[in-house]
Amino acid sequence: MNALSRHRHRYRYRHNRYNRYNRYGRYGRGRGRGPVRNVMLIVTVLAGVVAVAGVVIVVTITRGGGQPGTTRPTGNVADGLCEHITVPAYFSPQYWTQATNSTPPPTTMILDISGVGAGSAPDPELQSLVSQAKAAGITILGYSSTVDGQRPIAQVEADVRDYAAWYGVTSIFLDRVSGQPAQVRYYQQLANYIHQAHQGSQVWLNPGVYPDQAYMSIGDVVMVFEGTYAQYLTASVPGWVRNYPASKFAHTIFATPGADLSSALSLAQSRNAGYVYVTNVTDGTGNPYDALPSYWSTEDASATAAC
Repeated sequence: MNALSRHRHRYRYRHNRYNRYNRYGRYGRGRGRGPVRNVMLIVTVLAGVVAVAGVVIVVTITRGGGQPGTTRPTGNVADGLCEHITVPAYFSPQYWTQATNSTPPPTTMILDISGVGAGSAPDPELQSLVSQAKAAGITILGYSSTVDGQRPIAQVEADVRDYAAWYGVTSIFLDRVSGQPAQVRYYQQLANYIHQAHQGSQVWLNPGVYPDQAYMSIGDVVMVFEGTYAQYLTASVPGWVRNYPASKFAHTIFATPGADLSSALSLAQSRNAGYVYVTNVTDGTGNPYDALPSYWSTEDASATAAC
């Protein structure tokens, strides 16, 4: 199977995965104990989505270096919080290159092989991409879906081992996190396994809403908002958020007009988000994750100038 055929096969899989995710997953029903609920994913993912060999990459760029959240948010992008920009991206090689060559270079990418986890065998093309990224000083996180805490733990642990063996990736991004009290032990067991298997590794959790507060002690970073700019404007933030450093929180805000970019970044700062990604729909498909935003260079410059 040539490279183009592999890409098309993976695009079809990703399209089907997102249809299932939208219908049955986080956005199809309300959950989580935080006040941000029933976030509706309004994107339609087409089968023609372009990706790097089926890669889901989340790119993080440090604003001025160091850990995010080293200052209190002021609501002013120019003098506020040290943040990371986090890019959930289903994109082609040109966007991978554009993100990798940004100044400063990305610090984190999340690698999704199959739409579920590490896949069944190493991919030489992806091994090369990961090697190049690591050589540039970029940290790679391996994507593993937990299916709202319903996926067998042994399968997620196998992803952890395979990412390390095949790609030298030891930190993990756990997606479709339930955020509910009933699954706390499930996620704590996974986090313990990842940290014990690889000292210094990171565990990211993505419930997409504010979870039960117990999850804040499990994840190194928790993505607590994933939705449109219109939803973001009216989203509520629990009071306990201020009990944690901004480096614990990630926000993803899509369908954001260019004129509202600065406002979205400032609002994220005021809500104590140390990691943020703001994007618009770039190609007419309705999918905000298959390319960098059209205002990428402006977002990058604004974010990296903050510290």
